[in-house]
Amino acid sequence: MTDGSGIPAAAEHISDAPARPTPVRRGLRMRLTLLSTALLALIGGLLLALSYLLVGRVIAALPQFPPGTQVQVGDEVMDASQAAAQIAAQGRQTVLLVGLIAFPLQVLAGALLSWVLIGRTLRPLDTLTRATRALSESSLDQRIHLAGPRDEVAELADTFDDMLARLQAAFEAERRFVANASHELRTPLAVIRTEVDVTLADPSTDVEEMRRMGLIVLEATDRADRLLTSLLVLARTQARGVSGQQPVDLAAIVGPALSAVENERAERDLVVTVEGTSAVVRGDPALLDRLVGNLVENAVRHNVNGGWVRIGTGTGTGIGIGIGTGIGTGIGTGTATGAAAGAGWLEVTSSGAVIDPETVAELFEPFRQGGRARTAHRGSGLGLSIVRAVVAAHGGTVGATPIPTGGLQVRVTLPAR
Repeated sequence: MTDGSGIPAAAEHISDAPARPTPVRRGLRMRLTLLSTALLALIGGLLLALSYLLVGRVIAALPQFPPGTQVQVGDEVMDASQAAAQIAAQGRQTVLLVGLIAFPLQVLAGALLSWVLIGRTLRPLDTLTRATRALSESSLDQRIHLAGPRDEVAELADTFDDMLARLQAAFEAERRFVANASHELRTPLAVIRTEVDVTLADPSTDVEEMRRMGLIVLEATDRADRLLTSLLVLARTQARGVSGQQPVDLAAIVGPALSAVENERAERDLVVTVEGTSAVVRGDPALLDRLVGNLVENAVRHNVNGGWVRIGTGTGTGIGIGIGTGIGTGIGTGTATGAAAGAGWLEVTSSGAVIDPETVAELFEPFRQGGRARTAHRGSGLGLSIVRAVVAAHGGTVGATPIPTGGLQVRVTLPAR
């Protein structure tokens, strides 16, 4: 790894500096060269032995003189069969002599050629190695972009580039998350510190003033506790996934989730409609309970006075329409289809402020509430982030559709098995 000041130099070194063999590459290059040289020597030895054996057979296959024929070989007169045997022996001797001279030269030339060709083949690995060594959290934007034939090495480089892109996205998301979390935790702590300092600095503070301070501190503490609890749920869900699975009916969780927000619903005079059939899925009961609870809480807390909320459950495909009346009138329509056969779905549609369709995806990011980048006083801004994490851990899908007249429709689909 390099420090912040050395990152540009490292990037320039990767793109411009000549390839410098590393010990790892040299070891691999040497092993591949020795292997190819050994195979070449084995093949050469087999060819030499085969040539030695075939020389005699080739000479024996030539036309022969009649038995008893005398031939003159040099200054010596001998029988034709004896001359043929002598010629075969000399042929074998010549093949062996030439082969013993050519064999080491062939092996040496093959070793040098293998060393050069294997070095050129492994050269892209140097780029990968140097890029990995120069990699740091601040240089994740570097890419290999390996040119040349699209072979296995090029595929490895492309895979490495894809991995860097995912790491860069993960680090950026983590930075944003930590920054937002720090900001949100600082708010309740600042409230607590301010109230305590003001109260203690006033010598005439009475019991009533202390009680007021205690209530404010208690509310700020509860807010910090809710935020930390949501952060832990989100982190554990993303890291561990689903620990255990069992049949869970989403329709059965809606009732308790509504009871938990009954006071807020009554304060806003919201009309709640629950429709649908049983939606049994397999998953972690605690996580699915949090999923339904977060969707219901969001629908109530981010609503308008006199608005409406519609909750539907079922299996397969479905179309949801929500209509509510009260002090105000809200009508929301939404269509969401595409659930696989047998899959369970939960759809929560509610009235509310008008949402830009281009910003819907941001609602599932941490600490996003509609058009606001920070949490409201009563929420942690992690509701839909937890929903997305729970759905991903169960292998399901989640989508949101803004209602033109104001409000949002969120549909979750989870596999039944």
